[in-house]
Amino acid sequence: MSRSQRRGSPEAPHQADLVIVANRLPVDRVVNPDGSVGWRRSPGGLVAAIEPVMRANEGAWIGWPGSTDSDLEPFVEDGLSLIPVGLDAHEIEEFYEGFSNGTLWPLYHDVVAKPEFHREWWDSYVRVNERFAARAAEVAAEGATVWVHDYQMQLVPAMLRELRPDLRIGFFLHIPFPPAELFQQLPWRRELLEGLLGADLVGFQRPGAAQNFVRLVRQRVGHKTHRDSVYLPDGRIVQSGAFPISIDVAGFEELARSEAVGRRAAEIRRQLGNPRKILLGIDRLDYTKGIYARLRAFSELIAQGDLDVEDAVFVQVATPSRERVEQYRVLRDDIDRLVGRINGDLGRIGRPAISYLHSSYPREEMAALYRAADIMVVTPLRDGMNLVAKEYVACRYDDDGALVLSEFAGAADELRQAFLINPYDINGMKAAILAAFHAGPKDLAKRMRAMRKTVADHDVETWAGEFLAALNADLRTHAKTVRPARRA
Repeated sequence: MSRSQRRGSPEAPHQADLVIVANRLPVDRVVNPDGSVGWRRSPGGLVAAIEPVMRANEGAWIGWPGSTDSDLEPFVEDGLSLIPVGLDAHEIEEFYEGFSNGTLWPLYHDVVAKPEFHREWWDSYVRVNERFAARAAEVAAEGATVWVHDYQMQLVPAMLRELRPDLRIGFFLHIPFPPAELFQQLPWRRELLEGLLGADLVGFQRPGAAQNFVRLVRQRVGHKTHRDSVYLPDGRIVQSGAFPISIDVAGFEELARSEAVGRRAAEIRRQLGNPRKILLGIDRLDYTKGIYARLRAFSELIAQGDLDVEDAVFVQVATPSRERVEQYRVLRDDIDRLVGRINGDLGRIGRPAISYLHSSYPREEMAALYRAADIMVVTPLRDGMNLVAKEYVACRYDDDGALVLSEFAGAADELRQAFLINPYDINGMKAAILAAFHAGPKDLAKRMRAMRKTVADHDVETWAGEFLAALNADLRTHAKTVRPARRA
């Protein structure tokens, strides 16, 4: 494909029957060795889920390219029509780092950290949402379907509805949605609820989140509701529901079965000294992920003699995240000190108790880590879903391995055969880790087979298809049906 084909034309984008609106584009900007600028597909479940549907419908994706450039034109990358929306440095600070990640993120995650409420942050959030809504209104064809994603874009549905009442609008929240006791702390609680009510369908990861939303609409906005439906004064009905997101199961299993990943998994075990069991944690470095308590629980098992560094090592991968935000810098320092203290107190020469990696890795390396690990430890204090748990299960094609999983992750609703724990209960976590460590092959195989069937039956294409089918149910006569992704 030529550069002009990849970059597309600086002219206005085509009118699309399917428009995706998300905070980020599905590509990251890279500088090539010759100094030219190119694009690389972003990792992550959302991109894998949406890409096939976009291709089937010649869709367009609207998002921020991750830089402060404001002059980027719409372009085509690997056949995908991409529409950049610029943010300046002030908006990155107030809309993204501020209201999105300093206010909404902690509030929606059970106030694990204290949210901050600043009027200037809110004003920036409104302005950026207006910009995204206006761009979607320009790009969408008559009667098109627009699918808006996540907590950064909660005002877009109503703004877009005002501009383009002909559209079919869906919204999906990838993170938890809090109960009334927490949500009502927001000074702008009614505005956010009314923003979401611009959608025809509001989707969540778990049924409890959908129930929280409907309850808050009834209490705070005053609309009539019945079960998962909200009845608006203009006669429109807004549906809500749970649509738990998943992963590219076949893709991960194929990767895990590859010779290169198998060799790398064996090499990882050798590099760690071929311990009896490898425990693994893979997370963004975020205060919601429960990393500190998890490492503490493991260190206590070593200190008490329940486990020995000759038999067990914990590999913790902490992907850098939001490093300009003070809370994240403090968390990184706390984890660094904890790992140093644990290894200093409990490790031996060539046998650290914890192998800590503050870095991000490609999918191939992640698959190798999943194959090398005997026990996956996923202990978020609150998580919308947690795809790492599903990725681990998808990679265990031999039906071995154990998953220790927080009951406060959305994945716990589906992966019931995991060793489920309360991440606030250190003793309970220790007991679950020991149970997983000593479980017999038959017990582990029975658990893993059941979990693998669950993720295989509900992969990422199924998730996207079910959401779009629900969104397009009972279509008005002017709307167009979105075609499902074509399975290979």
